[in-house]
Amino acid sequence: MHSISYERANDVNHAIELARQPGTKFIGGGTNLLDLYKSGIEKPVRLVDVSRLALSAIEELPDGGLRIGATVSNTAAANHPLVRQRYRILSEAILNGATTQLRNMATVGGNLLQRTRCYYFTDPTFAHCNKRNPGSGCDALEGYNRIHAILGATPECIATNPSDMSVALVALDAVVHLQGPDGARQVPVAEFHRLPEDRPQDDTVIQPGELIVAVELPPAKFTQTSHYIKVRDRASYAFALVSVAAAVEMDGDLVRDARIVLGGVAHKPWRALDAENTLRGKPLTDEVLAKVAAAAVAGAHAYKDNAFKVELAQRAVVRALQTAAGGNV
Repeated sequence: MHSISYERANDVNHAIELARQPGTKFIGGGTNLLDLYKSGIEKPVRLVDVSRLALSAIEELPDGGLRIGATVSNTAAANHPLVRQRYRILSEAILNGATTQLRNMATVGGNLLQRTRCYYFTDPTFAHCNKRNPGSGCDALEGYNRIHAILGATPECIATNPSDMSVALVALDAVVHLQGPDGARQVPVAEFHRLPEDRPQDDTVIQPGELIVAVELPPAKFTQTSHYIKVRDRASYAFALVSVAAAVEMDGDLVRDARIVLGGVAHKPWRALDAENTLRGKPLTDEVLAKVAAAAVAGAHAYKDNAFKVELAQRAVVRALQTAAGGNV
């Protein structure tokens, strides 16, 4: 056991001021942080409760976009009428994550910050984890790596990002609003999470003391022609082996614009830009979809237990695009 203090923030500025103490962690729903604390992975010296800050609103913006406060629960975000009507893919992604009880507690800000479920990271009995102990090595490389990354990994880390919500947010071109000691800034969700590179211990670009205050969605572009598919070992409470957020904008039989983002395959939501470019201006024929699916996993590097993910991802991309287009292929 070690000493830990708890304080409830009165407002955003108060929370940021309290976070100046090294070892401070913000806590909202706590669904990930408390698990990691109990396992000894996270060792905060102070918890700053931000769950009662005025960040729990979902507001329509003048341009038709949507601002979702950081402490909005996953359940409230998924079931909000404007989310369901305009951003169906986001609602689908959130409802595919965790259980009802966890979604009731988990917050939008916390979802963005949840850490990997790599066995070798979450179990401290494994000594070699560069994410937990930088420079120690990666036990997953030669271990049981069925759930691990096939894209964007490095010898330092092959863990995957577990968030369903983040995959949909990248497809929707969402932006994270941050506030910290140096003021406010905005970061596209597509740039918020990092690939491991030489700093696998850093999951995101968030700076010490910064607090997520909101997520902003631009005006809806893919209102009905989008779909989130999640392939997992069981129908509930399982993380994705592969997931796909797909959205298309049709011009007759041709695809005018598209978004293809994969989850469960990389250290961050993986936007398949080459696949999108392959699809634009083309019809959704079997031949075109096969090329798009292959482009989505170009450069994939599989390990001994997860080679199946390469084909699984391609099949999921095809199915997600066909469903997004309403079967009009």
